[in-house]
Amino acid sequence: MERLASFSSDPFDKPPCRGCSSYLTEPYVKCAECGPPPFLLCLQCFTRGFEYKKHQSDHTYEIMTSDFPVLDPNWTAQEEMSLLEAVMDCGFGNWQDVANQMCTKSKEECEKHYMKHFINNPLFASTLLNLKQAEEAQHHETAIPFHSADDPPRPTFDSLLSRDMAGYMPARADFVEEFDNYAEWDLRDIDFVEDDSDILHALKIAVVDIYHSRLKERQRRKKIIRDHGLINLRKFQILERRYPKEVQELYETMRRFARILGPVEHDKFIESHALEFELRREIKRLQEYRAAGITNFCSARTYDHLKKSRDEERLKRTMLSEVLQYIQDSSACQQWLSRQADIDSGLTPTIPVPSTTGRRSAPPLNLTGLPGTEKLNEKEKELCQMVRLVPGAYLEYKAALVNECNKQGGLRLAQARALIKIDVNKTRKIYDFLIREGYITKA
Repeated sequence: MERLASFSSDPFDKPPCRGCSSYLTEPYVKCAECGPPPFLLCLQCFTRGFEYKKHQSDHTYEIMTSDFPVLDPNWTAQEEMSLLEAVMDCGFGNWQDVANQMCTKSKEECEKHYMKHFINNPLFASTLLNLKQAEEAQHHETAIPFHSADDPPRPTFDSLLSRDMAGYMPARADFVEEFDNYAEWDLRDIDFVEDDSDILHALKIAVVDIYHSRLKERQRRKKIIRDHGLINLRKFQILERRYPKEVQELYETMRRFARILGPVEHDKFIESHALEFELRREIKRLQEYRAAGITNFCSARTYDHLKKSRDEERLKRTMLSEVLQYIQDSSACQQWLSRQADIDSGLTPTIPVPSTTGRRSAPPLNLTGLPGTEKLNEKEKELCQMVRLVPGAYLEYKAALVNECNKQGGLRLAQARALIKIDVNKTRKIYDFLIREGYITKA
């Protein structure tokens, strides 16, 4: 049974009892299995075991009552509602009239309770005051509120991100080097004098007109860059990555047509092609089902499960054929078994099978007791073991690469090797791991 508050003390606001059609007064019973509409019974009909159509007397039920405290142990929910209705009817401050309408509380109790829980309580502000303030705000003209936007990227000069942004300076909303940057040079020696001939004067006017056309082209290019959001390249790349690889290639190809269409029209154009790609992929999947003789989606789920199992078995056979040539090398066999165990447990294999160069690989590093091990997840621990890198050094290298990636908007392997001065093979493994786990992105 549950005790639920009613939303009104007026019995005419509730449906009548389904048994005797009398107006319900609290407490009354609501069937938890019938409805909607709710099946309500008074206590007399409930005691009598009233049944009607699908309703049976052994159904689970809920007791509907507001006889429980909400804000104050000495005030029930029904009294809270009666207080609010009395304040709305009699007005704020007329506590004697409010107490007379409630009949269960005194003037002092009504005033003290209302001021404590509905006026001075910061977690339960007065609805009446909020409505009044909102109504007053509608009749006054106010300035447009300022909402701070994202701080534009401010890369260091001649960095990778600065070059990608075409030298745009966010603080000045301008570029370091304009399109057709030397257009003004043709005007620097022009001077209009009174004794110019008509031909010379017309020639100078033509040069000025040419300069104006070059300025218009410069502004047109700026407008394209701003309207299509090409300045903040990092956000643009994040939006671009949400598409499949095939759509990303189309996006890159169609980017040159953005100058012809507006930003909204260009986005609709790309979205329509993305939708077409999804439909084509879905049609291809359905055609594969039809070719396999599948006619319902229940069989399709079974087919997908079996196909996944076949692919896994094929992968295992491929790995076995790869390791057979290293059967004489005990170290290679041990690493293959570890890799096979990762696949069987659902993990991504990270241990490559070594080539037979005659060099014996070092055993994995034991991380027990090393400082910083508790800060690593399972995949990072596995990486440190195989690369033989202490956790503290790995965390420093990771922080340096992530910071540089965030600063540049992407990171190349050559930049990673320039940042961390360790073995190039270890750097490559760390770089590939951070790319695979999504900590950094390729430039």
